[in-house]
Amino acid sequence: MGLVRSRAVALMCGVALGAIASQGAAAQSNVNTTNVTLLERLVIGAGAPKVAINTPQAVTVIDQADIDQKQANSIGEIFDGVPGITAIGSERVLGETFNIRGIGAADTSGDEARIVLTVDGAKKFYEQYRMGSFFSDPELYKRVEVLRGPASSTLYGAGAMGGVINFTTKDASDFIADGMTGAVRVKGMYESNGIGTLTSALIAHRINETFEILATGNFRRSNLQTLANGGTLPGSDFAAWSGLAKGTMHLDEEQVVRLSYQQWSNNATNQEYAQTGTIPATNGQNFGRIDRDVNDRTAVLSYENPASDNGMLDLKVQLSYSDTSVRQRNPTLPGVLGPIGAADYGYGTTQFNAQNTSEFSGQGWDNFLTYGLQASHQVRTGAPVAGGVIPTHPEGTSTSVGVFAQTEHTINESFTVTAGGRVDYSNLSPSQAITTTTPNNQFAFSPKLAALYAINVNVNVFGSAARTERMPTLDEMYQYEPTAGRGPRRASSLNLNKERSDNFELGVSAQGYDLVETGDRGGLKVTGFYNDIRDGIRTNPTTLNDLPYFINIAAMRIWGVELEGSYESEHLFARLAYTFTRGEYTQDVSGTVRSGMPVDSLAQDKIVATLGGRLPEYDLEFGTKVTLAANPLVTVATVPASTFPSGWASVDVFADWKPTSGQLKGLEARFSVENLFDADYRENLSMDRSKGRTFKLTLAKQFDY
Repeated sequence: MGLVRSRAVALMCGVALGAIASQGAAAQSNVNTTNVTLLERLVIGAGAPKVAINTPQAVTVIDQADIDQKQANSIGEIFDGVPGITAIGSERVLGETFNIRGIGAADTSGDEARIVLTVDGAKKFYEQYRMGSFFSDPELYKRVEVLRGPASSTLYGAGAMGGVINFTTKDASDFIADGMTGAVRVKGMYESNGIGTLTSALIAHRINETFEILATGNFRRSNLQTLANGGTLPGSDFAAWSGLAKGTMHLDEEQVVRLSYQQWSNNATNQEYAQTGTIPATNGQNFGRIDRDVNDRTAVLSYENPASDNGMLDLKVQLSYSDTSVRQRNPTLPGVLGPIGAADYGYGTTQFNAQNTSEFSGQGWDNFLTYGLQASHQVRTGAPVAGGVIPTHPEGTSTSVGVFAQTEHTINESFTVTAGGRVDYSNLSPSQAITTTTPNNQFAFSPKLAALYAINVNVNVFGSAARTERMPTLDEMYQYEPTAGRGPRRASSLNLNKERSDNFELGVSAQGYDLVETGDRGGLKVTGFYNDIRDGIRTNPTTLNDLPYFINIAAMRIWGVELEGSYESEHLFARLAYTFTRGEYTQDVSGTVRSGMPVDSLAQDKIVATLGGRLPEYDLEFGTKVTLAANPLVTVATVPASTFPSGWASVDVFADWKPTSGQLKGLEARFSVENLFDADYRENLSMDRSKGRTFKLTLAKQFDY
């Protein structure tokens, strides 16, 4: 067992050294001296630690250097080079939601029940009509993992049909250099489009050998942003602040206790009600404007004990609380919005997670067994200022408990079989204020089986089969509409079945060394997937009165291919991401959805290619990113024909300078031009056209003490 543990530790240390070499936060050189490629980054969210290219699942790791280089104005912008994922509404900080492999809608965040988002392990969820599902700032994070496909349901919860997005916040140790006590870092960013600015300050301090603390505060603002066609983007003006306080206590050389609190706040007056996409009034769906005060808070207390001298123990325990609240006042069209206008919305979630990994080994084989328990209690509120209830946003509580186990068995370091299973229990209890108070109790089962075979040291083949069941949410089961206004009267949907998904994947990965010059590395990973979804839940398209608000459709099929490639050397680097997704419904639904029709939530086929160079002697890195998108198969039906999307191309250029010696050591300077040729286009999953040419400049300085 000690041998197995030492291998895991060596793996983590080796990849960590490469990551540290490129950490912008530590004021190190931008030159990647170890040439660790994107596909060689360590994956910690898929079971036992392993590098991405050796994971039998499509997974992408975004690190601190990536986040810094993108100079992202919103969370969604950091995913633009990741295959299979699209951020919807990322032009507005109150409109961000996600689509993974065709799972995720443009006009509502309800599909986020099919995608799991976590911050330091704490699940985040928010659902409100035409509002985003995740409110935060890129400056709070050092790492993001995107695990695509339902196989992640085993570790993260039933119903992760699209996949999982894990955000990891910064730590004090990311900034404190060897032999130093602490660091102070200040940062400013300017964006020409909308005259956007960011002001950020951070302090990291090691109080003693046991305890260290980090505190950071950020203020980000923007005026209305300009579109490539010359107009402006309604609702894109904002002013938001965010902060993170995090303390880390080392009980000994291995045991660690962390306590963190983060908050994101936005107070916007006269904002567009529709944040995931604005629709012109001529299309008959103008919702007017409103004053909004949004606060998102996350507190996490965690304990970790890797116990390297005990192969049976690698324990992680966590208690967290997440609270997202939205206060809305002064709607300009109160008659159109009704009770959903001036109201208070909120989600408060208390969670407990416990997970352990035990290691076993024998002659020619190793085994990692991960098992644990997750429990949560969520309180959903929706209260109109005028009193009464919001029928389309029912209040209530959701309680869930899940137990899981996953084993990873490796034979002769070349053949790995991963098998796992999870059972989840859900209790939905609606508020006394709605028409029915019937609680709902359900169970879901999520098994999976995956295998990876190393043909040689350069080439792997892998495949997986996973099943997950998604139980209806409080919103889907108890939402109703008592009057026929903009649509027919609707009853609660008390007889909804669970959604079921069977997903199959096949793939191949390859890596090589000394390809163009001595010491370089390159990798490529191709994943094909087929997802068969049955009893899918969607709003009832039938226009007759008094039918259920939501119904189960028989099935839809989604399939596609994702490609991810990376090359790193001392002087050159390149990345490639390709997304190909198709899908179709398999049964008629009330005459509006017919068998064989394409699924209307598919992203366009897309290639994102990055090519860059490095001048190590000048601490300089530069490059260009080209995005090519094909014509969409089907467009969002509510968008006017004049804005229908087509194929498009966009070009970005960037340059980073990070001196590593002399008086300017610790300085970071970044410059980029996004949409260099001012291309006018609309992504299929967005209701808005593209932003115009944008110049960005970032200056940061770290002071060590």
